[in-house]
Amino acid sequence: MDGNGRWAKARHLPRAAGHRKGMEAVRAVVRAAGDLGVEYLTLFGFSSENWKRPEDEVKDLMGLLRIYLRRDARDLHEQGVRLRIIGDRARLAPDIQAQLDEVEALTADNTALTLMIALSYGGRDELVQVARALAADVAAGKIAPEAIDEAAFSARLFTHGIPDPDLLIRTSGEQRISNFLLWQMAYTEFVFVETLWPDFDRESLSAALDVYARRERRYGAVVA
Repeated sequence: MDGNGRWAKARHLPRAAGHRKGMEAVRAVVRAAGDLGVEYLTLFGFSSENWKRPEDEVKDLMGLLRIYLRRDARDLHEQGVRLRIIGDRARLAPDIQAQLDEVEALTADNTALTLMIALSYGGRDELVQVARALAADVAAGKIAPEAIDEAAFSARLFTHGIPDPDLLIRTSGEQRISNFLLWQMAYTEFVFVETLWPDFDRESLSAALDVYARRERRYGAVVA
């Protein structure tokens, strides 16, 4: 969800204003995704690298997260949305961790849309954690090294039980992965748009889905 800062700068507003507007876009896109038949939506909310941002900006982002969880939990539940958080939540403040646990529990049985929010998430860190878990299991004799395959690896990812993404939408003209779902996006289709995230809406999402629908996915095979 790129472009909050640039959106604010273009309007001579503080970066926090861009993040607040970006939160409105989150609400609109989550609702639109459900209406358009999307079953799984993952939003990259805060990366492990984002902790390096200025302290005031991180504080503003965490404050917005608290507001979102408090205001939108019931609405998500009523929409049939299941919330799932991926990332190193241990780095988040205790009250935020508690809020996340509450909303996940509240929405656990919903089936209309699974909304995953990546918080304090880094793709490389995820892979390192999986490697450590597998190494520990081998050392403990729980699994033989030759038994480690793609399925065993995937089962230990933050996204276990969730299908790999079909489509990555990157806003604001950026064209890179930025340490996001590195294992899971092996065969994901990419759509890059110039729209800044605060301006991304239902029409933007629908247009990106239309582009994806015209793609021919071969997964390395030759299609006759």
